[in-house]
Amino acid sequence: MTFLIPMSQKELNRYDIIKRLIHKEINGPKAANLLKLSTRQIRRLKAKTKESGAAGLIHGNRGKQSNHKIPETNKEKMVALLHKHYYDFGPTLAQEKLTEIHHIIHDPKTIRQIMIDEKLWQPKAKRQKSEHRQWRQRKSNFGEMVQFDGSYEYWFEDRNDKCCLLASVDDATGKIIKAKFAQDEGVFPVFGFWLEYLKKQGKPHFVYLDKFSTYKMTQKVAQDNHDTKTQFQRAMAELQIEPIFANSPQAKGRVERLFGTLQDRLIKELRLNNISSIKAANEFLEKTFIPIFNAKFSVEPKSKANLHTPLTQKERKQLASIFSRQILRTVQNDFTISFKNHWYQLTKEQPATICKKDKVIVEEHLDGQVMIRLRSKHLNYQVLPVRPKKQSQPWVLAATLKTPALMENAKATN
Repeated sequence: MTFLIPMSQKELNRYDIIKRLIHKEINGPKAANLLKLSTRQIRRLKAKTKESGAAGLIHGNRGKQSNHKIPETNKEKMVALLHKHYYDFGPTLAQEKLTEIHHIIHDPKTIRQIMIDEKLWQPKAKRQKSEHRQWRQRKSNFGEMVQFDGSYEYWFEDRNDKCCLLASVDDATGKIIKAKFAQDEGVFPVFGFWLEYLKKQGKPHFVYLDKFSTYKMTQKVAQDNHDTKTQFQRAMAELQIEPIFANSPQAKGRVERLFGTLQDRLIKELRLNNISSIKAANEFLEKTFIPIFNAKFSVEPKSKANLHTPLTQKERKQLASIFSRQILRTVQNDFTISFKNHWYQLTKEQPATICKKDKVIVEEHLDGQVMIRLRSKHLNYQVLPVRPKKQSQPWVLAATLKTPALMENAKATN
């Protein structure tokens, strides 16, 4: 039985030129120039064409089964696993899991083609050219600059509510230094994140972040008065860490790309490990996910030195105070202070002299403790059950009794 093997247009054009060469219509160098091949290749093609005709220009393996073709039983097993466990994975991550969990070793390109054929994955459309942006070189040292942000997502899919992942990535190495799940990106979750970060790593020189309201005031009053700071800016200033505010998401691209990767990989890892709570997810992040992620994706810095600055003993003692919500309050004439619908009575025994109308700072700590500070001294106080009532003055009472309604009541009583 004879099988007909079709020729491509390129092969037909090549055959036409080789025929002209055989018929001496052109010479070897001319044929080589037309086909953009060497004269040695032209001589070989000429000999094959004389021996086998047009078929001599067709590759010998055309129409034959590849030696590297996956056996059907193996392919069926892979397809079943992909449909059951990895139906929404990307080809690279699916290949990693097939190798890691099922000991099926194949090139990601092979898995990619199988997933395309099974309609489990669709290649991304080619991106249109965006506006020109100048590439910023990485910092040279680990700890020199840290990019920080939060990402709201259904990290546990339908197994729990939407929450926020706070993450810091080192600019020089691309390492995730710390990541932590929290309910939101408010002041207290962010303070809790950085308190743990600094205790373990020390202080980075710069923190690169966006202009979210937790980090930077964007109202006109803040723009007009540069001394107006958020709680986060105030804490960073006390620690002498300089925040840098990005004008666009692309400016802090390293942490933005990190979240893009985590929204794909981390969500699926949490699913495979049956994790559906913030507490369990934070433990998984620290002990398992981050070490593996950093080993796979981080790069070596240009310089070996770690530029994190260790905390001094004084800074360690003040961390709880620095990472507290601080509000300015005025001491009333009866030496009381109001804060969050509660009244606080300053006691007689104090480490500092207090005067009426003094401005004091009320600190709300992460553990819920409230402290009152004046000139770096924490004051003694008692929590009052209710707001103290003012005594009525005699002239006020007399004026009140002159009202017609009260006078009539007074006559009726007499």
